[in-house]
Amino acid sequence: MLLFRLIVGLLLVSGLLCFAVFVATGRPIWRRRSILIIKWTLVALLGFAAVLVLERMTVLL
Repeated sequence: MLLFRLIVGLLLVSGLLCFAVFVATGRPIWRRRSILIIKWTLVALLGFAAVLVLERMTVLL
């Protein structure tokens, strides 16, 4: 759990840093990279949340 939180946190920070580089330089490649990193981070978060929900549901059954 702690490892997953660390990875997600680092991914979010890297996405924000890429966006900061885009703002500083104005090069669109950095914007695309930041959106890609943040998009896949959110997909991973949704998948992890689904696993947690399914885990809780098995306890209820």
